[in-house]
Amino acid sequence: MAAEEVGIPVTVHVTDIEGLPVATAVVRHPSEQDRHRVNTETGKWVASVLYLPNGDELVFIKGMELEFEISAPGYKNLRVTYFVRKRKNVVPVVLEKMEFDLDSEDDVDDPVIQFGRDKPID
Repeated sequence: MAAEEVGIPVTVHVTDIEGLPVATAVVRHPSEQDRHRVNTETGKWVASVLYLPNGDELVFIKGMELEFEISAPGYKNLRVTYFVRKRKNVVPVVLEKMEFDLDSEDDVDDPVIQFGRDKPID
C-alpha cells in the first residue's frame, strides 16, 4: 500500500488558555456526521482519513485545505482551517471558556447553547 493511499496524519491538539488539555473536546469535519473525541489525557485527536456519510473517503494529502469544528461543554465553539503539509501536521486549538454572569438578574433564563444540528422551534 502506497503512502498516498493511507493519507497524511493530522493532529488536532485542543487546550484551554492555560495550555491544559480539554478532555471533553470533540472534533468534527463539516461534511461529516461523526464527532471525534480527543484523547482525555493529551487533548489530541489524530486522523489521516475521514469517512463521509455518502461512503466516500476523505484522504488527507499534501496541500489539501481542511476545516474542523471544535467544541467542548463550557467552552466557545471554534472553527479552524488548516493546509496539510508533508509532515509535522499539528493544529493547535485554544478554546476559551464561556463567561456566565450568574449574579446578574437581568437575564433570568438559562443560557441557550446551540449546536450545528439544532433547529429552533417556531
